[in-house]
Amino acid sequence: MPSRSVPPSLPARSRAQALSRGALLCALTAVLAQVAVPIPPVPLTLSLLGVLLCGALLGARQGALAVGAYLFMGACSLPVFAGFSGGPGALLGPTGGFLLGYLPCAALTGALVRRFGLRMPALCLSMAAGTAACYACGTAWYAASAGVPLPAALAACVLPFLPGDAVKIVLAAALTRRIRPLLARS
Repeated sequence: MPSRSVPPSLPARSRAQALSRGALLCALTAVLAQVAVPIPPVPLTLSLLGVLLCGALLGARQGALAVGAYLFMGACSLPVFAGFSGGPGALLGPTGGFLLGYLPCAALTGALVRRFGLRMPALCLSMAAGTAACYACGTAWYAASAGVPLPAALAACVLPFLPGDAVKIVLAAALTRRIRPLLARS
């Protein structure tokens, strides 16, 4: 008798759809990362928009896998991070915590969207929680690696980005409400 903890395998068509959707959102995140304003210490990019869409459209597990693929490509020196950068140095540098924070961001967003649904307020709150997880990872990493106190790290790495990230959250929520029903039909 199969173990109940192991999910039944998906039909081949569903597996192919899941892989192609994950690959598409991984690529979208890489493209959005190139829309960047290089302000120190953390560049302002649209990659968070892609990460939020990964979680909201693919779910916690598949969204985190798509983001993990994006990070893996960057770690392998493919130029998928802001400014066409990549390599282990991008992940291990002072701002690498924000990149690594994309994993819990996508997973938490996906889990909360599944739990609370597709109403606009619920989507925005789910995505705000995911973004907060990314901020927590990135800010702690930056403070430790740059040797700055946590309040200074928050002032440099979070406060200037709040308005833009709020716009990204609303845009990602609106896109999710439009795209998610289309995915359910295919």
